[in-house]
Amino acid sequence: MAVPKRRTSRTRRDTRRAHDALALPARSICPQCKEPKLPHRVCPHCGSYRGREVVKTDED
Repeated sequence: MAVPKRRTSRTRRDTRRAHDALALPARSICPQCKEPKLPHRVCPHCGSYRGREVVKTDED
């Protein structure tokens, strides 16, 4: 079994982990209600997709 000969320094360890951060999900603005939504999905606030109402919502 391979065992490191020397201890890995904090700098080398943290440099390797520099790309491991989680990215925020992409957001787009709904053209109907101007609320943020996930791209290529029905707006959960107004129920529209690509300019037409797809899902009925209980908005007042």
